[in-house]
Amino acid sequence: MITTPYYAVIFTSILKKDDPEYHSMANLMEQAVTNNDGFIQLESARDDLGITISYWKDLSSIKKWKRNLQHLKAQKLGKTLWYSYYKVRICKVEHEYEFKI
Repeated sequence: MITTPYYAVIFTSILKKDDPEYHSMANLMEQAVTNNDGFIQLESARDDLGITISYWKDLSSIKKWKRNLQHLKAQKLGKTLWYSYYKVRICKVEHEYEFKI
């Protein structure tokens, strides 16, 4: 478990079409984000609706990642080539619990 409170950036998206270049960039971003101060972990799933949740120690770490040059390039390509829709939500996680078998 992660010590609370922490922050979650929830990115939901719909792709225009399945593009191998998109998947390459997504993998690159997944690798790049892990090298950032304040980054905790990443969860992602894609079907018709893609959901990626990144977890962060603080808001300043999220802002720094938003300005990352590789990430800025991916954002621009996402808007021009890959996404027909996306939404970003930034949430403060106050409490968590889980169940495992």
